[in-house]
Amino acid sequence: MPKYMVNGSYSLDGLKGVLVEGGSARVEAVRQLLASVGANLETMYFTFGSDDFVMIADGPDNVTAAALVLMVNASGAAKVKTTVLLTAEEVDAATKKVVSYRPPGQ
Repeated sequence: MPKYMVNGSYSLDGLKGVLVEGGSARVEAVRQLLASVGANLETMYFTFGSDDFVMIADGPDNVTAAALVLMVNASGAAKVKTTVLLTAEEVDAATKKVVSYRPPGQ
């Protein structure tokens, strides 16, 4: 199952919701959201700085991950950025693929 890192920041309304409900309730809501599409939350942390949270999740496929990102971003409560994570074995397999590439201008 593909693995994803999600970084996000809450809108003002999203932050107000976290203040009312607390962090544990937010993590449970995320866990339920992911489970509704066959995905699984591995871990979630709240952070300082430009991001308010970061999480690692497993999902069935990139289409499902895109649907989640679209839904969360469209809600206006949070803005998320998702990064697909690769294992060392997947990178090993990628290095063995034959790719025909011509750099620009060559």
